Amino acid sequence: MLVLVVAGALVWIGNDRVEDLAKKPARRGGKGAVPVEVAVIERGPIEHRRTFTGTLDPKAEFVVAPKVSGRVEELHVDLADTVRRGQLVAKLDDDEYVQSVAQAEADFLVAKANLAEAGSLLNIAERELKRVEKLRERGVASESQRDTAKADQLAKQAHVAVTGAQVTRAEASLEAARIRLGYSKITAGWRGGNDQRVVAERYVDEGETVAANAPLLRIVEMNPITAVFFVTERDYALLRTGQVVTLRTDAHPDVAFEGRIARIAPVFRESTRQAQVEVDVDNAELRLKPGMFVRVTVVLDRVEDAIIVPEQALVRRDGRDGVFVVAGDGQTVAWREVEVGFRQGGRVQVTGDGLNTQVVTLGQQLLEDSSAVSVAERMHRRTP
Repeated sequence: MLVLVVAGALVWIGNDRVEDLAKKPARRGGKGAVPVEVAVIERGPIEHRRTFTGTLDPKAEFVVAPKVSGRVEELHVDLADTVRRGQLVAKLDDDEYVQSVAQAEADFLVAKANLAEAGSLLNIAERELKRVEKLRERGVASESQRDTAKADQLAKQAHVAVTGAQVTRAEASLEAARIRLGYSKITAGWRGGNDQRVVAERYVDEGETVAANAPLLRIVEMNPITAVFFVTERDYALLRTGQVVTLRTDAHPDVAFEGRIARIAPVFRESTRQAQVEVDVDNAELRLKPGMFVRVTVVLDRVEDAIIVPEQALVRRDGRDGVFVVAGDGQTVAWREVEVGFRQGGRVQVTGDGLNTQVVTLGQQLLEDSSAVSVAERMHRRTP
């Protein structure tokens, strides 16, 4: 039992000693050099990119709805069908509207007949007035007879005016009945945009009775399509209309779609403190669908001549960022404090002094200024 206790104590002391040696940085001139991996410090362009999440919306949409109520007799299109501008898409049962037109036509004919009769009576009254006036000139007719004939003539004139108005009203009723009959044939008459769209939703089936203005179909424009995302105040000032962006979707993970910022909202939503941004995306092949989740990547800024190191080369010591640079002899490193700039694909823009050789990318947790190192040959490579 005593042997086991002594052996356990020796193991514990040994492990603790190994950890102390590992934590103790290697000094120049020390017995052991720290094995490290390095990468070449690059100079070149780097971009400040941000990726936002958003949703695809149709460029425009049109809800087909009847202007009159009735039973849906025919539906000529269905979900995902292509629709042309002005195409007949549905038809309502029109028996009542046909009957209304027939009745309105009959009322119009009656009104015209009444107008003709009133005109004839007016002609008779006018001839009678002229006859009475001639008789009065010869002293045969009295003044009261003339007044009676004149009153009858004026009454017939008023009757003509009334029947004329009735004709106008009957004609208007006939035209309204014909319009309502025309409304039983429902067309997709949107304005602007392309001449072809796609049926996105169907709300009714044949045989259903619908009220006036009840939606039947939702028709959307698919090309171009609009990507909508939101930005905070930090990124808002860096965006501008016409800026080129790249979009990716889970449906087509290997395809990058290009778009341009079309509109930037002039106000922020109070609930989220974000502003809406809309991007126009060409969708000639109709691979992008409204409602899809998208990731929008925007190049906010670009530096043409930047000092670039791998992101894993960055070390934070005493609240400051820096890197370990390999000295000219290839056997020691020097600590260089840096300011971090743009980050792109595992590469980081840095600024500082003495950044002209190689940086340590692995093993720097065991280093401090002037530490001795052993650089693995296979690690002498440029960053991707």
